[in-house]
Amino acid sequence: MKIHPLGDRVVLEQLEQLERTKSGIILPDGAQEKPKMAKVLAVGKEVKEVKEGDIVLYKSYGPDDVKVDNKEYMIAKEEDILAVIK
Repeated sequence: MKIHPLGDRVVLEQLEQLERTKSGIILPDGAQEKPKMAKVLAVGKEVKEVKEGDIVLYKSYGPDDVKVDNKEYMIAKEEDILAVIK
């Protein structure tokens, strides 16, 4: 199944990031704040600034989490994307 966002929405896939404490302990995903970088998987027809494949920085509380075919994605408005990483 493929997700087709509507309007000014984008589908994002969160990028994995290992987090270590100063003493070298690796924190599990549930114990750390979500990274704010994601890959753009799909864009709606009204999206102007980003395209599929871009790596972006996004607002922490902007996107909605969704689960499709046992895989987690985020759907965000284009205005919740802060920057494109080049």
